[in-house]
Amino acid sequence: MGIKYLNNPEKLWNLIAILGNGVGVTVQIFLLTLILSIPLGMLVATGRMSRRGWVSGPISVYIYIMRGTPLMLQILFIYFLLPTTGPISFDRFSAAILAFTINYAAYFAEIFRGGIQSIPPGQWEAGQVLGMKKAQVFFRVVLPQVCKRVLLPVTNEVITLVKDTALASTIAVTELMSLAKKHVSSSTSIEPYLIAMLIYLLMNGITEQVSRWLEKKLSYYQ
Repeated sequence: MGIKYLNNPEKLWNLIAILGNGVGVTVQIFLLTLILSIPLGMLVATGRMSRRGWVSGPISVYIYIMRGTPLMLQILFIYFLLPTTGPISFDRFSAAILAFTINYAAYFAEIFRGGIQSIPPGQWEAGQVLGMKKAQVFFRVVLPQVCKRVLLPVTNEVITLVKDTALASTIAVTELMSLAKKHVSSSTSIEPYLIAMLIYLLMNGITEQVSRWLEKKLSYYQ
């Protein structure tokens, strides 16, 4: 494979513009997954800690399956196999979003569960003694501390998500990696992959900066 873009600025900018379309789809997958999976993960974590076996049992199985099987297989299952079991079917993008959401919700749920359980029981009791309802204690006292404690593991998962968005290409979603792969094949040049790598590094760099900013904002919870 030879150099076909780096020594030709016009071709290089055209390639970056084309890959930019894929970046837009990648960012959509990334943001929608976060928006949907984080609240779902908190809900799943709450159910996982339930004392009712009929609630915590099935949720434990769900978490085990999501964390114990490859995300790629989950994407393929939802897009190709799920429609064969019933009337439900999804377009490529929706199938990818669903797979990413339920997968990452399982990981976030375990992170949130660990954070919630790390809060001393005395803080719950103190809040209730002050006349606060259980929900008020959770949102005003417990949740801010949980956010501080789980920030690092959540950031690690978010960085992984940036890279995992490339798996959407397995069902031909036109995101960054699928476009890079297409241009590598058509141009017999490795440069599209190099540019894609730099874009992923840039996205993860932004993610780390946001994480550091949040860490400073939450620094008063020690």
